[in-house]
Amino acid sequence: MSQHHDHTHGANKKVLKFSFIIISVYMVVELAGGIWTNSLALLSDAGHMLSDSISLGVGLLAFTFGEKVSNYSKTYGYKRFEILAAVFNGVTLILIALYIFYEAYKRFSQPPDIASSGMLIIAFIGLLVNILVAWLFMRGGDTEENLNVRAAFLHVLGDLLGSIGAITAALLIMFFGWSWADPLASVLVAILVLFSGWRVTREALHVLMEGVPRNVDINQIIEAVKGVPGIINIHDLHVWSITSGNNALSMHAVVHEEKTINEGHKILEELQQVLQNHDIQNVTIQMENEDHLHDESILCQMDQDQSGHHKET
Repeated sequence: MSQHHDHTHGANKKVLKFSFIIISVYMVVELAGGIWTNSLALLSDAGHMLSDSISLGVGLLAFTFGEKVSNYSKTYGYKRFEILAAVFNGVTLILIALYIFYEAYKRFSQPPDIASSGMLIIAFIGLLVNILVAWLFMRGGDTEENLNVRAAFLHVLGDLLGSIGAITAALLIMFFGWSWADPLASVLVAILVLFSGWRVTREALHVLMEGVPRNVDINQIIEAVKGVPGIINIHDLHVWSITSGNNALSMHAVVHEEKTINEGHKILEELQQVLQNHDIQNVTIQMENEDHLHDESILCQMDQDQSGHHKET
């Protein structure tokens, strides 16, 4: 499992590196083209490409920091930096979408003259660039499990849609003189960008709040753990993610006293195997005898009594 994780990590980093170079170079081209043609669709797409370049750079930085070993100050190392990068990317997407809405509103009321032929050429080249980068992500990146990589991939897909919108707007302006097609294309792309940004931000914040990973069914874990021979009950169960694809669990397991003495190590090995089968990589288990078997919740909860003091149940 460790070798697979290292291979995936290296592949993700390589994809981010090549994508960062390609996007950054063409972002400058599209920005210049947007100014030359006076197209909001191109300018908004260039702005989105700028956010792509930043997000890919932050993603690379996150992987670099994530490679640093743990120490007494950071016992999990710097792996969660990837989640912070995902939050940054998601919020950036939301801000870009809001700015595009603002600019489009102004252009609907006062449509400017647009060099549609130049806009079409630049948008088409941009489409090819985004298709290439999206292909790199789909071929070598972990866009399903790694939240940081998925956030960067969504940035690229937003760019790809922006290029399609700019091409469509350019054709409508060329053949029908519909200047409003340029801000309209920007609004449609901004809606998709806003949705992507909100989804990435929400999932990243869920990880930071130490919520249950989306690929883990906590009810199945409870049933599987209780099915291990020797386990009477469990309580104080917590499941969370350290970073994408790296889940952790801690719990108290109540076992028969004679089992604890004679077969405790064997029970622990079985529990670890069961939990690995449910995609839990980091496990901390405290074993207890029947003396601890009282009215305890499986989940650790904090109740407040009438006097206003907290007590653990």
